[in-house]
Formats: sequence, structure tokens, C-alpha cells
Amino acid sequence: MVAKRARGSMDMCNGPLFGKIILYVIPVMLTGILQLLFNAADLLIVGRFCGSVSVGAVGATSSLTNLLVNLFMGLSVGAGVTVAQGLGAHDDRKVSATVHTAIPVAIIGGAVLTVLGICFSEFFLRWMGTPADVLPLSAVYMRFYFAGMIFNMLYNFGAAILRAAGDTTRPLIYLTVAGVLNVFLNVIFVTIFHMNVAGVALATSISQGVSAVLVIITLIRREDACRLILKKMRIHKAPLKRMLYIGIPAGIQGSLFSVSNVIIQSSVNSFGSTVMSGHAAAGTLEGFVYTAMNSFHQAALNFTGQNTGAQKFDRVKRIFGICLANVAVMGAVFGGLVWAFGRPLLSIYITDSEAAIGYGVLRLTYICLPYFLAGIMDVASGSIRGLGISLQPMIVTILGVCVFRVVWIYTIFQHPAFHTLDCIYISYPISWTITSIAHIITFLLVMRKKRGTA
Repeated sequence: MVAKRARGSMDMCNGPLFGKIILYVIPVMLTGILQLLFNAADLLIVGRFCGSVSVGAVGATSSLTNLLVNLFMGLSVGAGVTVAQGLGAHDDRKVSATVHTAIPVAIIGGAVLTVLGICFSEFFLRWMGTPADVLPLSAVYMRFYFAGMIFNMLYNFGAAILRAAGDTTRPLIYLTVAGVLNVFLNVIFVTIFHMNVAGVALATSISQGVSAVLVIITLIRREDACRLILKKMRIHKAPLKRMLYIGIPAGIQGSLFSVSNVIIQSSVNSFGSTVMSGHAAAGTLEGFVYTAMNSFHQAALNFTGQNTGAQKFDRVKRIFGICLANVAVMGAVFGGLVWAFGRPLLSIYITDSEAAIGYGVLRLTYICLPYFLAGIMDVASGSIRGLGISLQPMIVTILGVCVFRVVWIYTIFQHPAFHTLDCIYISYPISWTITSIAHIITFLLVMRKKRGTA
């Protein structure tokens, strides 16, 4: 039976590709940038009213938070790809079963993460070597942040389903509403109730709850196979197996990717809280570039998924080329602009330490300028997953990024002559280059096999 197309969905399997990809990408890009702006508002308010130590406390949690969250976020990738392939194949039953499986999985995953984050945050932070002047604030921030993890999972799983159907506008609207609320609550909790980083994390959890409710309501009101009927929610074996097949490697990849970042964060921590502040602020600026590039990763993932379901592999190859070219240009332009205006941008976040700003500029030089390489790596990886293959990109990324960086930190960085921040940061573009080349080769090999069996 041919699936009914709901309002806001996009036909990814027919018609010109370039224009549709751009139309798809713009709301995704704006969603990510808005999310970062709201996160930047968190750091801005903390920096203005609480000082650079509080900025460092929030920044010190990012790698650890990603490590814990990414395994379950990988399952949302699996849900999105499964929905996209089902829509491309016009398989209503597969799509509906996946939707009604994904939401319970999101709730369970969020509950597990809440327990882990609240109970073990201080232990994990000590394991990372977080400095004593930062540790108490970082632990408080993590506990409040993870209290809202069920909402975080519900929003991301729901948004993955909507994007798989081509609806990228409503997640943007909902994030805008939640983000404005987040900033408003930040001001109240930090400036009036003087809650410091706890207020910022609490505001984030509350706003995530709002965005989760809005996404769930949207799924309930849909008129196609993606419609969510609450009383029909249960774990369906076949879609769960497919979600796990695609999602577990993606989640392991994300988590191990974060392991390498945790090790790097621990190495950065060894240079003290001033370096940590500059590192955290620069990472926030780089996030805007990464998010802009990641929109093409999302497009590659879902356009490839739908066209793989429809067995249209000529379009898959064109999707790959369009997304790859666009992400390279965007990464080079945006990365160059952020680097060029790095010092004044960093001074927005850091108002009490010129030295911290200098360390932030150093990070931007090594990471932001060649950031387009990370975009190429992600588009290639997303394209392979859109084809329904998840193990190979996981292996490539683990070896090319995770293992490489860990080995780098424990060998070259340990040498007295190279025990510098420069040595830490140069490992990023080297690993992106290696992994990008390997992903592109993998995509071409998988495409050849898919065409041979189509």
C-alpha cells in the first residue's frame, strides 16, 4: 500500500535533488544553530554573572555528557534510518511499528541515563581529572542536566522520525519556543535565585521537556504512517532489531568518539582552569560551524535512506556528491570566518581572563580552520548508514578517530618536547583526514555491492 504523505513531509525519491536538499538542510541548520545560541546564552549568563571558573565547570562536562548520551542517541539514528527506508519502500506497517517502538525505547534510555548521571557524575568527573576548583560545580551541573534526560531522548527520537519523513520545519519551531524559555529561565535562576550552574542546567531540563511534549503532540496528530497512537506503543521485535542493527554501531561509535574526547579533555584539564575556560569557549564557537555542516550529514542520512528503500541507487550517488561538495564549501567558509573573528567572539564568553581568550584562539587555529574535513567525514559516514550499513563506518571511525587520538595522547603527547596544547589540537585534523578518505572508499565499495544485488 502506498503511504499517505503528511503535511510538511518531502518526497525525497523523485524530482530534482539539489533544491530539495537545500530546502531540507536550511531548517536543520537553523535548528542546530539556534540550539547552540541558546547553549551559548547559558555560558554567556554564567560567564557574566558567575565568572570563568563556572564557564570551565560547564565546559568540563561536555565530553563526559556526550560519552554517556551518545549510545542511546545512536538508537535514534537507527530509528530514523528505518523510518526513512520504510517510507521509501512505501511500507506503512514497517514505519508504524518503528515509530511505536522508538518512543518507548527513548523513555527507557532516558531513564537509564538519568540514574547514571545523577548517581555517578562526581565519580566520572574525578576519573577525568577535573581540577578541584571546578569539580563541585561540574558535578552539580551534571546532576541537574541529567534529571531531564527522558525529555532529551523523547525530543531527539521524535525529531529523527520527523526528519526521516522530510519534516524539518516543526522541530525548528519547537526548539525556538523551548530555547526562548530556556534563556528566560536562565536569567531568573542565575540572576535572581543565584543558582549558578545548577540554574542553567535546570532551565535546560525544563525547556527540553517543552520541546519533547511538542514533538510528541506532532507525531500524535500526523495523518500518515508516522502517526503515534499512545495506546499502541510497545516494543516490536522486527523494527527493534533493525534499530539496534543500525543504532548500536552508531551509538558505540559516538560513545567511543567521546572517549577519545574525554581523554583529550583530561589532557587539557592538566593545564589548569584558565586553559579549560578558553578551550570550552572555543569549543562553543566551533559548535556553530559543526552544526551547520551536520545539516548535510542529516540530509545525506535521510535522503540516502529513502532512496535506498526505493532502490534508486543512481540518486544515492548524486546525493552523496551534492552533500559532500556543499559541506566542504560551508565548512571552509564558516570555519575561516569564526577563526578570523575569534578573539572578539571569545571575549563575549570570557570577560575576566585575557590568557583564557588566547588559549581559545589557539584551539580555533588548529581545529576551526580545517573543520571542513570533519564535515566530509560525517557526510560520508551518514551516507553509508543511509544505505543500511552501520558496522563498517563504526569500525572506520573508531580506528581513524578514537584509536588514533588515544594513541597520539599516550605516545607523542607524552614526550616532553611535544607536551603542549598544540600537540593535542593537531591530532584533530590529522584524524579527520585519515577517516574521511577511509569513509569515502567504504561508501564506494558498499555502493558497488548494493548495485550488484539490486
